Amino acid sequence: MSYVELPGAKVPIRMWTDPASVEDVALQQLRNVATLPWIKGLAVMPDVHYGKGATVGSVIAMQGAVCPAAVGVDIGCGMSAVKTSLTANDLPGDLSRLRSKIEEAIPVGRGMHDSAVEPGRFHGLATAGWDEFWGRFDGVAEAVKFRHERAGKQMGTLGSGNHFVEVCTDTTGAVWLMLHSGSRNIGKELAEHHIGIAQKLPHNQGLIDRDLAVFIAQTPQMASYRNDLFWAQEYAKYNRTIMMALLKDVIRKEFKKAKPAFEPEISAHHNYVAEERYDGMDLLVTRKGAIRAGSGEYGIIPGSMGTGSYIVKGLGNEKAFNSASHGAGRRMSRNAAKRRFSTKDLEEQTRGVECRKDSGVVDEIPGAYKSIDQVIDQQRDLVEVVAKLKQVVCVKG
Repeated sequence: MSYVELPGAKVPIRMWTDPASVEDVALQQLRNVATLPWIKGLAVMPDVHYGKGATVGSVIAMQGAVCPAAVGVDIGCGMSAVKTSLTANDLPGDLSRLRSKIEEAIPVGRGMHDSAVEPGRFHGLATAGWDEFWGRFDGVAEAVKFRHERAGKQMGTLGSGNHFVEVCTDTTGAVWLMLHSGSRNIGKELAEHHIGIAQKLPHNQGLIDRDLAVFIAQTPQMASYRNDLFWAQEYAKYNRTIMMALLKDVIRKEFKKAKPAFEPEISAHHNYVAEERYDGMDLLVTRKGAIRAGSGEYGIIPGSMGTGSYIVKGLGNEKAFNSASHGAGRRMSRNAAKRRFSTKDLEEQTRGVECRKDSGVVDEIPGAYKSIDQVIDQQRDLVEVVAKLKQVVCVKG
């Protein structure tokens, strides 16, 4: 489908989905965003749903301003995927050992490594810029300085919620590795620190929603946030890089005879800010639950833990600010999913997938998410499909 345009106070709201299918609270969030004095455009992806601070599945383009709550607290959250030389025929009938080995290598939930993972130990992993990146930690907000050691130990860890590590096969039988995570606790603390500052600034006091408080260009508060924001986005990317290196190590050891090889990594943030130019204007584009889909750029759009995912290539649609959805998107809240579904439902909906099937992950049940196939179909003018994947192993945080 192409987009539907709804009127907004300052800019129209371009929606790549049927507005009637979107919750009223999410539509109101979008209308609120469209009132911001600095906004130059608003695009809404087909996985749109209500989110804390700002709508998930929204692309907000502003000039001279950025809203930290619209980025969210998991700064730089995103996906990585790698195609391997393995095929479905190389996989054992019982995948429980493989899942256990992945869980041993990559801490999940609030877990962390006993000591910081040394990137130099991984064959072929580029380590240039690593020391410079950590050296810049001295320049981030004082409020998180005491977290340096913890941030080091959490590098290369999954986290909780909808974060995951998966082994998948595509329609040709090729095996893929895929994972989803962000900037861990350090990104969350940096985000909450700056959101608190923004909400107290005088120019934000008359806003329709205090969660939409912004930093304005050429101010010390903006300079500080941009510094910490871009650092946290790098942390998230490094975090996924280390996790993928750990995952490849597991695959090499478990499939020694097959001597697995790996294609170049595909990596895409979906909670972040980028400096981009549209219609002759330099804009700060915030993607909250959206990926960049510039012409020819690879992206990853996951479904739920039982339905599969897509590798896509962007079509460079500037009406959407070169963006696409970040996933299937929730169709009900976590609490609603827990009320509606049981562990028996979870077992049924994840049949054939080696994964947790206990009450702790019922809120991630496939039934709590929109149809990934429908979401893909609604953005045919944003991306083209490169590969369709189906998970055989899913490690949840």
